[in-house]
Amino acid sequence: MAEDIEQGSLLAPRWDAAGLITAVLTDRRSGDVLMVAHMNKEALRRTIDSGEAWFWSRSRQAMWKKGETSGHVMRVTDIRIDCDQDSVWLKVDPAGPACHTGERSCYYRRIEGDALIRDD
Repeated sequence: MAEDIEQGSLLAPRWDAAGLITAVLTDRRSGDVLMVAHMNKEALRRTIDSGEAWFWSRSRQAMWKKGETSGHVMRVTDIRIDCDQDSVWLKVDPAGPACHTGERSCYYRRIEGDALIRDD
């Protein structure tokens, strides 16, 4: 069974105890990591069907479409799943900043010792 999941052609996501998998989003052109979120079965299905990124909000306990209120939709160009099918990688064309703070990426600071340094 593990071989089927790890090397087969059947999509069989391994949801965690909360019914979620981690989703990593990168910019299709630059390769930069834009954000990390979580998907449940419905969010993954909506993403596959619509070509736009959908997630499960753990804090709101609700579905959300990236850009639903801001207009910064993430148009999905490629969906990959890791070898044991417990995380997905979405390559996207962002229609604006990925971060709710207005930054291009949620990863706009680096750690230096105990300090956070903003990228220029």
